[in-house]
Amino acid sequence: MIVVETGRLRLRHLVEGDAAFIVELLNDPGFLRFIGDRGIRTLDDALGYIASGPGASYAKHGHGLYCVETLAGGTPIGICGLLKRDTLPDADLGYAFLPAGRGHGYAQESCLAVLARARDVHGLSRVIAIVNPDNADSIKVLERLGFRYEEQVKLGADDAPVSRY
Repeated sequence: MIVVETGRLRLRHLVEGDAAFIVELLNDPGFLRFIGDRGIRTLDDALGYIASGPGASYAKHGHGLYCVETLAGGTPIGICGLLKRDTLPDADLGYAFLPAGRGHGYAQESCLAVLARARDVHGLSRVIAIVNPDNADSIKVLERLGFRYEEQVKLGADDAPVSRY
């Protein structure tokens, strides 16, 4: 299901056919360093992730993480969307891109589309973002989008602090 198209990108629901892409993305060194190890190593792991993560979120909240693909060629380059975590008061903006999708403005372009849907379709008056404090590139994207640093938070008792914007 296509959610939205921008000038260069299509955001759509993640589906079973995206399993290989999910394995690649979630094992990218940048993802592991700045977001964390989700333990997704096989296609079966990825199918479970898609069903229990984004798929469950689409059903429960009407939004979730979407596959971001180029309009020219339909190549998956990342994920972007809204997450609703039990430990945070508001939906948060999440995104991750493969190396080939970094440095081209795709994160900002897809985030702007997601934020417009959050406001116009889902009626959300506030969206937050969390980021590893060492992820300078992601922080720059958030600041370009108008997010401002609020505080350090821990999502779980054993988790490292993240910056909330």
